[in-house]
Amino acid sequence: MTKTEIPEYVNEKPRPEQKHHSNTERRTTKLVVYSFAALCFIQAALNVSLRLTLHFSKSSAYLGCNITHCDDGNQTVMNECSGLNRNRECFENMITELTNMIHMTENERERLKIHLRDLAACAPALRCPAGWRKIESRCYFLSVESNTWEESRRYCQRQGADLVVINSEREQTYLYRLNGEDVLLFWIGLRKGGRLFEWVDGSALTKEYWQDGEPNLADNEDCVESYHLRPVLSNWNDAPCSKRQRWLCEKDPF
Repeated sequence: MTKTEIPEYVNEKPRPEQKHHSNTERRTTKLVVYSFAALCFIQAALNVSLRLTLHFSKSSAYLGCNITHCDDGNQTVMNECSGLNRNRECFENMITELTNMIHMTENERERLKIHLRDLAACAPALRCPAGWRKIESRCYFLSVESNTWEESRRYCQRQGADLVVINSEREQTYLYRLNGEDVLLFWIGLRKGGRLFEWVDGSALTKEYWQDGEPNLADNEDCVESYHLRPVLSNWNDAPCSKRQRWLCEKDPF
């Protein structure tokens, strides 16, 4: 019996055409993978580029709006500044005009003062009648005779005067010293009308120089006398109008 022959294929080398076919498949697979990766990268780049384009477009539009708004605001501010400058110029012109008017008024006042001084120098000095005494800007007459309050007033009125009206502490002091140190008691132009005392010229009694305890509102004591020996600011006394004593007239100089 012949030996069975075993084919020799265990360590048989691959044929060239099989090896070439395997390498081609691997290269094709790698090419597909690389191509797909490249497409993904390109797509990602496009996406990023599109997003950046949109972002910059919005930013540009926003920036353009802001610039326009700023331009409008700047124009408004410039218009307001122009208006303020015009107002300032107007006020400055008004101030200048007022200053000139003040200077003109001051000059006119000085001119009038000089004119008044010239008139006063040319005018004759005011005088009082003979027998009357001039004290400051008033004329006074102290009687020698004695009479009732009513008769005393009538005498003053016949002289174009009236019984004295004492308007101030200064006048009260002058009249207190009218006759030096001599005892002096005279009627003044103060009389009770109803419940209140009032002056002969109708003015209200505002300054009072009563003796202590006066006026005592005794019966028929409706007229007022001034007594020299009492303190200067407290020498008035109410007395009966029928009492006879000296009197003091007062009038304007001429």
